[in-house]
Amino acid sequence: MAFALKASSATASASASASSFSVGRRAAAAGAGRVSFRGGLAAAPMVAVRAEAASVGEDERVISGTFAKLKEEGKKAFIPFITAGDPDLATTAKALKILDACGSDLIELGVPYSDPLADGPVIQVHHEASAIVNMASATRALAKGTTFEDVISMVKEVIPELSCPVALFTYYNPILKRGIANFMTVVKDAGVHGLVVPDVPLEETDVLRSEAAKNNLELVLLTTPTTPTERMEKITKASEGFVYLVSTVGVTGARANVSGKVQSLLQDIKQVTDKAVAVGFGISTPEQVKQIAGWGADGVIIGSAMVRQLGEAASPEEGLKKLEELAKSLKAALP
Repeated sequence: MAFALKASSATASASASASSFSVGRRAAAAGAGRVSFRGGLAAAPMVAVRAEAASVGEDERVISGTFAKLKEEGKKAFIPFITAGDPDLATTAKALKILDACGSDLIELGVPYSDPLADGPVIQVHHEASAIVNMASATRALAKGTTFEDVISMVKEVIPELSCPVALFTYYNPILKRGIANFMTVVKDAGVHGLVVPDVPLEETDVLRSEAAKNNLELVLLTTPTTPTERMEKITKASEGFVYLVSTVGVTGARANVSGKVQSLLQDIKQVTDKAVAVGFGISTPEQVKQIAGWGADGVIIGSAMVRQLGEAASPEEGLKKLEELAKSLKAALP
């Protein structure tokens, strides 16, 4: 295997990594009152962010460090997900700052793609007779002409102003299209700290993990309720940053209840790894967040519920207000 960090070594150096990552990263952007984007997008006003300590070192694993620091403090990670470009990139920039100010410990930012296999109806793209029939999150972003280059341009300006790390959620095709090594370099230069690539099987992640390691990017891998035990163990050993536990069989989307099987799955994973485990897919309410944290998850990922606030609001301003309200309620549900 080209790259794999032992859980113990990841934990040993993690605390320093997390404590050094903070709003100090904004130094390069200090004094900049507005953010400009490629393609003439409207500028986004500055949003207050949490003030903490100094900037992160180039050789530090920020995401795993964040989880280690939270563990020391007896806290759980709040991880919201939004889609870049929905409803537009200027709003995405504001949303990232709002989510950071609301206490996010890590933000997952989805790169819109025309065939997202893992995403449910709120996030994914739907086609019928070559026409878009469901203006879901990625569809709206793509309809605005959002490109990968646009997303990178935006995050490169916004990430230095954030006090929490950002991981890109992207599918494999866009990576291959640009060349794996080149993609990793571009993403790293933009200030991103990790990647989630849901459509790549474990056996095909060697090159991805190797190139990610060269750029100090943590490649997060997913395990599901139907993953065989032996395979789950291999995934946890290879995953960096944290282990992404999918809470249910199927695609993403808010659900009324979280399967009780998640509790036993968490116990199974924690028997074979010391790495942090975050649960995602189908989580949308403070009650669900509190329940999953009580089951032993180290972090909770909320996607569709967040995306809905922005994408289905009457205006970007209303969407941002609803996003902030939801983020605060979910954060408050975590220890």
